[in-house]
Amino acid sequence: MNRTKPKVKDATPKPDERVYLQLNVNGVNLAAEVDSDTPLLYVLRDSLGLQGPKYGCGLGQCGACTVLLNGEAVRSCVTAATSVKDAKVVTLEGLGTPEQPHPIQQAFIDEQAVQCGYCINGMVMTSLVFLRKVPHPSEAQIKQALANNLCRCGTHTRIIKAVQRAAEAPNKPLA
Repeated sequence: MNRTKPKVKDATPKPDERVYLQLNVNGVNLAAEVDSDTPLLYVLRDSLGLQGPKYGCGLGQCGACTVLLNGEAVRSCVTAATSVKDAKVVTLEGLGTPEQPHPIQQAFIDEQAVQCGYCINGMVMTSLVFLRKVPHPSEAQIKQALANNLCRCGTHTRIIKAVQRAAEAPNKPLA
């Protein structure tokens, strides 16, 4: 009697294989069909039409694509969309509205910390997570927290002031 193991189908998606994703983005359950190796950034922008996270370097080094994944800042350009199926994703659009910006967004507005706007998504999202962990930061701590977010326009001083303002706000941006 020849007993051979039954063949088990490999459940790992192959590159370029289409997969159907259900994601929780900004508190809403959404669906998208994408190639299995598609980065989360592309799903958010191309499939779901969100404009907060930006494509910058594509290597996870500049921070323009930063989103919150279960409350932690991650670079969506190097995060496989298939890896976030059970996670809660929050983009810049999920923080506040134009009529009622989130306190961290309001601090950036008040300090006029936006010039070209490309880095601001990453600066805001990274600052939010940072302020949750360090509610009363020094200027040096803020600079260190934002060191891996690149800004080519030179609005660093206004960005730092915006984070300081948010930290001092009565309605702290911890939520």
